[in-house]
Amino acid sequence: MNGFTQSLESFIRQAAPETINEVGCGEGHWVIRGHALGYRVRGSDYSETAIDMARHNAARHHIDPGCFAVRSIEELDPSHEAADLVMCCEVLEHLEAPEAALRKLRQIPARHYILSVPREPLWCALNLVRGKYLGALGNTPGHLQHWSKSGFVRAVSAHFDVLAVASPLPWTMLLCRPKSDS
Repeated sequence: MNGFTQSLESFIRQAAPETINEVGCGEGHWVIRGHALGYRVRGSDYSETAIDMARHNAARHHIDPGCFAVRSIEELDPSHEAADLVMCCEVLEHLEAPEAALRKLRQIPARHYILSVPREPLWCALNLVRGKYLGALGNTPGHLQHWSKSGFVRAVSAHFDVLAVASPLPWTMLLCRPKSDS
């Protein structure tokens, strides 16, 4: 996870945001980390259970639990989600319609976006080496989409200008901006 954290924090520094909106924030780890780094951060997730945990975690760190909201990507209102930086990490692989999610993310006004997914086929291969999910050939339960690095760059490039690509083992992470032709 160190490589992921280093890549993410490097991209955040490059984006130089004041405000960050994490879509698919889960239990709030990166929102809380962003607050610790001095950013104004908020997050949303479709899971009420995850947001309850995020709010609990935030309160433990003396962060306003109100910075978290229960919302799926499909339910986002772009006019209320604007931030200097929008992050969506380890979410798209779980969605039945990732192209629709990318379109929705693109509607959110932001200067930069950070997107990440597991890098295939490496992710599944590493699961097999660990003896995990053998019956599913290493596919993590809930992973509906699988992208190689080049495949993910191609998919995202339809909606964003990709500024930088990082490959922390075993993920693909992209720093993007709104498409210049939009």
